[in-house]
Amino acid sequence: MGASVLLNVLLPLALAIIMFGMGLSLIKEDFLRLLKIPKPVILGLLGQIILLPILAFTIAVTFNLSPSLAVGLMILSACPGGTMSNVISQLSRANLALSVTLTAITTVICVFTTPLVIAWSIHYFDSATPQSFSLLGTTLGLIVITLLPVAIGLTVRAYAQSWAIKYERYFRKFSGVFMVALIGFVLWENWSLFIESFEEVAMATIILNILAVLIGLTLGVIFHLSRRDGATLSIEIGIQNAAVAITIATTFLQQEAYGVTAGVYGITMYLGAIIPIFLMRKSGAKT
Repeated sequence: MGASVLLNVLLPLALAIIMFGMGLSLIKEDFLRLLKIPKPVILGLLGQIILLPILAFTIAVTFNLSPSLAVGLMILSACPGGTMSNVISQLSRANLALSVTLTAITTVICVFTTPLVIAWSIHYFDSATPQSFSLLGTTLGLIVITLLPVAIGLTVRAYAQSWAIKYERYFRKFSGVFMVALIGFVLWENWSLFIESFEEVAMATIILNILAVLIGLTLGVIFHLSRRDGATLSIEIGIQNAAVAITIATTFLQQEAYGVTAGVYGITMYLGAIIPIFLMRKSGAKT
């Protein structure tokens, strides 16, 4: 009963609070920036919405991951970035405005694309496991716990700016504590699977993270973006919202084993972030 309440009530509620906090940090210009600087935003969306799931699929097949870990990797790749990507962009002296814009826009788009990736992934990797997956239900659920709270936070920021700026940092701190607790819970509940598959899932998530970061940097070089924008793309594509992935796995799909991959990724995802941080610090973040 306790676990059921945690997964079906407290977990979605906590995620909604986090997304509300993210909304407090946003302004309408964060969405309009797509019209002002379309190239880096479109490239970021290309990397996150299309290239990242393709990369995750390739890794899952190459490593011959078990069905639950493979689906978990695909769920993770289909989720948007989170506030942590914005924090890392700020720490690395990348383009924070672009980072926030990509996080905001992918949060909206992924509400509709993530369920499609999940449906296909379950059919391809784990069709033998009984599922209660609903495409419409998952989409509506993501709207309620991600998009709606962000919209409310955005509205509060527009009409109560001083309050939003004052309290947004507390929601950000809550996000960090919640992530640690959530990862700990998922790994504890699936400890045997975690121990048995640690080597393969850790390697898969590390490779996904590092290659995703390199994809962002490569897109920046190929399309002649500034070094700051290229670094921002690498962070946004490489840092996923593991909390959303775990919530989808445990609450919407009722498959805690799917959340193990995201739990491990939540620990390993900072390795790839070292690359853009190093590059920007070395360059003095002037280009």
